[in-house]
Amino acid sequence: MAEHPLAGLTVVVTRPREQALDLVRRIEQLGGRPLSFPLLEIEAAPDNPAMRDQIFRLQQTDFAIFISPNAVRYGMTAIRAVGKLPQSVKVATVGQGSAKALHDLGIAHVIAPTERFDSEGLLALPELQKISGKHVMIFRGDGGRELLGDMLKARGAIVEYVTCYLRRKPDFDVSTLVAAAPDAITVSSSEALVYLWKLLEEASSTELAAVPIFLTHERIAELARQQGWQQVVVTESGDDGLLSGLIAWAHTTRK
Repeated sequence: MAEHPLAGLTVVVTRPREQALDLVRRIEQLGGRPLSFPLLEIEAAPDNPAMRDQIFRLQQTDFAIFISPNAVRYGMTAIRAVGKLPQSVKVATVGQGSAKALHDLGIAHVIAPTERFDSEGLLALPELQKISGKHVMIFRGDGGRELLGDMLKARGAIVEYVTCYLRRKPDFDVSTLVAAAPDAITVSSSEALVYLWKLLEEASSTELAAVPIFLTHERIAELARQQGWQQVVVTESGDDGLLSGLIAWAHTTRK
């Protein structure tokens, strides 16, 4: 049992399909039955003159901030399609997963929080305190929280957003999820959680709210509680955090 702490448990993974592959594999290695139910699909933003103009302006930019692994992937692809990231630009991100993705692409120095992995954590770092007059580009998907940009503007920075990827909600028959009778559900974004709850309400299937839901951030957890989820478990960030939380929960439920 120690080698397979998730044996016999069906765990729903709601990340975009491509990003879920490693988590799915690791759940299987721990004996669990992963059920992929991607609540968002991610695709590159169309190549357009406006985005290319923004990327050319990186030469005059002080900070490039990538808000997620998707922003790293699609933002760096767009940058490298027209040139390279200038060495003079300071690179920052909100999480260690994104920082690792940047390191893997050859960016040695990345400004990132080491404790709180969100916009608030990044804003608390000393490098982003005295930035009046600095030009900041934030690479992100379509929409998203405005807190980071708004706070940087309040500190006097010149902020512009680069929309480098798009989110799309796939069409799903939520009855397949209900029929699977999952033991646990993992969700990694507020947007995905809102979509999941909407699907359940439309199908009058909110009985799934009794299933333990595992989330990597207290902000998302608060939304889950407001929606009506009865067992909300907040874990550490990333795959390691989710898996540790699942293993601890499985151990407790089997006592």
